[in-house]
Amino acid sequence: MAGLSGPQLQDHLATVGQILPIVFITGYGDIPTSVQAIKAGAEDFLTKPAPKEKLLEAINRALARYQKLHEDTNRIAVLRSLLARLTPREREVLLLLVRGKPHKQIAYEIGTSERTVKLHRHNVMEKLEIRSLAELAVIAERLGLLSQSGRGE
Repeated sequence: MAGLSGPQLQDHLATVGQILPIVFITGYGDIPTSVQAIKAGAEDFLTKPAPKEKLLEAINRALARYQKLHEDTNRIAVLRSLLARLTPREREVLLLLVRGKPHKQIAYEIGTSERTVKLHRHNVMEKLEIRSLAELAVIAERLGLLSQSGRGE
């Protein structure tokens, strides 16, 4: 390949945020290069002549992994768009709920009534299109909200 080696191209693609699957096929394979390529995310590192079956298996694995990554990325984008519907107060209540705080304690911490906290909780559940606190916790974990510090912590 003119201009760039395979590992250099892989590094460049990673730098520009490209997540395409990569299967290396080389006539000059060595262990350090193959280890570097796999650690950097390559699906496989095959030496020429690569048997057709091995090549097809590697391509199929790479495509399956890419499809899953693409689906996960789309799910996160949908969750973020749902989260954007929340008011700042609803988001605050969400963060306290997923930390296991009871309504009474949340009301005290944010300076409102339990009834208002329950209303915010209802709005959060509606806007995020979920039915349980367990689902809320899963969403919060997937979006990295559990690592954000809650009020008063």
